[in-house]
Amino acid sequence: MAARRFLPVSVRRRLQLMSRWPPIGGVDFSDLRRLTPISRDDGYDRGAPIDRYYIEGFLEQHSQDIRGHVLEIAENTYTRRFGGSRVTQSDVLHAAPGNPNATIVADLAKADQISSNTFDCIICTQTLQVIPDVEAAVRTLHRILRPGGILLATFSGIGKIYRDRQHPWGDHWRLTTLSARWLFGQIFPDSCLEINAHGNVLAAIASLHGLAESELTRQELDFFDPEYEVVITARASKHS
Repeated sequence: MAARRFLPVSVRRRLQLMSRWPPIGGVDFSDLRRLTPISRDDGYDRGAPIDRYYIEGFLEQHSQDIRGHVLEIAENTYTRRFGGSRVTQSDVLHAAPGNPNATIVADLAKADQISSNTFDCIICTQTLQVIPDVEAAVRTLHRILRPGGILLATFSGIGKIYRDRQHPWGDHWRLTTLSARWLFGQIFPDSCLEINAHGNVLAAIASLHGLAESELTRQELDFFDPEYEVVITARASKHS
């Protein structure tokens, strides 16, 4: 190693490149060397999507918060699955008429028809990223929580942009833990806020290709690299 100090810079650089593994130009992309994703269906056609692994793990971790009068977006699947008998009343919010599951039709950015201090828990998964005025939506969520109530929210970090007819709301935002903490910190006190991220470079690549969670191991999914935030989670409580 000491001898390298006496070599010309060009030779030292060449030796550094030769010592890299895999060698430069020698990476085997195999099935990933393609210009289109393996699946455009987010992994649903192959099993459960990778982002759902993180979302459902987050909700399971905070399942005790899912109690009393609970609001969920679009459907109440997670309310029933993770709240169980702790839930005394379940409401479903949808932004437009036509959803048979919805008990409330409202735009979170201007939902004046929803009374303040109503819900003990709000489950808001993968929703805030499709609302243009996302700060107004967070203010609404805070307003309609009861004092002491809990908001459980998730949103995409690294992820596909949705532009098809199945996602007519548009895809406006991608957040990081820093921007999420700033956004929620405008409304919720820092002491009432927990912001976390999940993912790594392998999970990000697999998710972008539309692979299913079953195609990675638990160890691969659970490894966290803070430079590759696939899913952001927020637990926010309203001051009592």
